[in-house]
Formats: sequence, structure tokens, C-alpha cells
Amino acid sequence: MNTINEENLATIERATLGGGCFWCLEAVYQQITGVSAVISGYAGGPRPNPDYESVCSGTTGHAEIVDIYFDASVITYRDLLEVLFVIHDPTTLNYQGNDHGTQYRSVIFTHSQAQNKTAHEVVKELVDAKIYSNPIVTEIADAPVIYPAEDYHQDYFRQHSGQGYCMAVVAPKLAKFRAKFRSLLAVGFQ
Repeated sequence: MNTINEENLATIERATLGGGCFWCLEAVYQQITGVSAVISGYAGGPRPNPDYESVCSGTTGHAEIVDIYFDASVITYRDLLEVLFVIHDPTTLNYQGNDHGTQYRSVIFTHSQAQNKTAHEVVKELVDAKIYSNPIVTEIADAPVIYPAEDYHQDYFRQHSGQGYCMAVVAPKLAKFRAKFRSLLAVGFQ
């Protein structure tokens, strides 16, 4: 899944999103039509070349993120954000479920002014619609340096779907996504 077809390079865009554990987000975004690559990683902290252990300690300032490469002629950036706001709780500061720490914060790292504008619009629409009873705390910032996570974190759910965390945390998020966004499912996931 982590390949980019050279035929559509002109319409490939990049989205960098955080909403808790990157395994959850990766599993969801890999199933969306028009997404050509999803890479788990770290972003938003000052320490260069962080590793999983240091990020999990909460001392590096990095968030667990997914770097999504998508064909904008097939799926929109707005669609990707709407998925994000369904599969995680954007009202909890620095945690999702049992995962606590700044590394699990809700964050949208934007790669252009257009993405920044869209991200702010989506958040405003959610606030105006009173979707959540608590304030949205999602950070929206320009994309910093993004570091890919170690190889064993890539494609994690597909390789470890029977593991306890995957069954208890990732699978329910994936089911929630599939129920709400059936029209976005790529061939083979329908």
C-alpha cells in the first residue's frame, strides 16, 4: 500500500494527521480509495531523529502521526479531515482512550495555505454544528520535519490484527470508519 503511482504524481498531495496511536489512523487511511501511501511517524517536537521509546516517554514533544499521500483527483483533503474527526476524540487534550501523553495529541500539520484554511473551516463547522459537547482542542500548525517511525510500526494492523491492542482499540475504530464512510472504501475493502 505504501507506493505512489507515477501516473498520478501531478495530483498527489500529502496530509499529516495525529489523533492518538498511529496504528489506528494508519489502519483506517490505508482502506480509503485514492490513498496511495500511509506512513506512521513522528512530528512536532524539537529533537531530531526521535525513536519510539523517546517519543513514548513524552519528553521529545513529538506526536505520533500518519503521513498520508493521496490522489486529490479521487479524494479530497476535506474528506480525510472528516474521517479524522470521526475516528478520534478531538476534545481530549493529550490523550485518546487509555493512551496518555503529548505524543497522542490531536493535531493537523498542514502542507499549504489551502490545507490550513480547510482545516480551520472544518473545525469551525464542527463547532458551529455543536457536534461535541466539549471544546475541540485539535492543534493546527504548519508541517514541521516529519520522521518515519521504525519499520516494525509500518503496516502494523495488517501484520498484527490478532494482537490484543489491535483487537481492543484499532479494530473498533476501523469498524466505526467502515460503517460511517462506506463510500470511501477502496476496492478490496468493501
